[in-house]
Amino acid sequence: MGYKMAILDSSKLRFDVGQILKNRQAEFFTGASEFISLEKNQGMDFMSIWNKVIQGNELFFKNKGLREELVTLLSYEEKLYLAGLFRYSFDHLATVRQKDNAILNNVALEKTIFAKINAEWQRPESGEKNRVCLFLHGGGWILGSSYDHRLLSVSIAKSAGIPVLSIDYRLAPEHPFPASLEDCITAYLKLLSMGYEPGNIVIAGDSAGGNLALATLIKLRDDKIPLPAAGIVMSPATDFTFSDSSFFTNGKTDPILADIGLFWWFTAYSAGVDHSDPLLSPLFANLEKLPPLLCQVSTCEMLYSDSIRFVEKARASGIKVELETWDDMPHVHQSVGLDVLPETKEAIQGIGRFLKTVF
Repeated sequence: MGYKMAILDSSKLRFDVGQILKNRQAEFFTGASEFISLEKNQGMDFMSIWNKVIQGNELFFKNKGLREELVTLLSYEEKLYLAGLFRYSFDHLATVRQKDNAILNNVALEKTIFAKINAEWQRPESGEKNRVCLFLHGGGWILGSSYDHRLLSVSIAKSAGIPVLSIDYRLAPEHPFPASLEDCITAYLKLLSMGYEPGNIVIAGDSAGGNLALATLIKLRDDKIPLPAAGIVMSPATDFTFSDSSFFTNGKTDPILADIGLFWWFTAYSAGVDHSDPLLSPLFANLEKLPPLLCQVSTCEMLYSDSIRFVEKARASGIKVELETWDDMPHVHQSVGLDVLPETKEAIQGIGRFLKTVF
């Protein structure tokens, strides 16, 4: 499988981080190769499509934004194919990582349909039963699931000592904005209808899930729905306009996002909506009266500025925000380095401490 872009500078990665990412990439390629070889995909020219992604990614970084030629570079069918490839590959990676993983010990996993949304309850054997974390997975709004984020969400459940409800919100390009946000709101309202007190609920998410967590809080506040006790965001995307150039300059040190061709993910999700819309770009929202927040991010990842600028604006709006940063860590290292990196263990413990202070 051909895969070569020129954005990431591997020499800038810490050795142990580089090794983890090398192993992850190998499993991703295994899954991608399986997907490409499936009979149903034989009519698609993978290399032709991937060459478009390489071309588009280079233009995205060169021009520092989304120009019209990038919006129309891939057809809808090609986007569907790529989304399928990423979903299949990350599911394969998740299966490998979860095999015999001790993180899953002493946690009851229960798949369910929650307000017509596929979801999974993840309940530690010990801990509070009347509190809950609504977890919104990352994946650029086009991929991800409660399954492929299970190790991360279960780690949060165990650290905080509370059940997690991890939902499979609808994904783009099949279901663009605001479908995923609507599912997040629906899940929260369902928790309220079940008798959970708002003060006993937290909303957490990573990357695109962090974006959705913030958008959900903003939408709930605007609709005058009682807000949860707190929000937790790990490397959230907050600015679809890419108004800070460090988003691109940090590509050299971001082994997760730089060379994956995410330029089309934004437009697949936004589907023509103005990228400064506050529910797409929470950075541009009125942030007053939101609940306390914890934000974790790495200084060398592409979404660092998205996090820092949001935190600064939230604090200026009177919101209590705890910010935790690490150097040399990949995007959402809380998931990438589980059971390996000391910084990741520190971050998960930090989430547990934060939630115990909130409750």
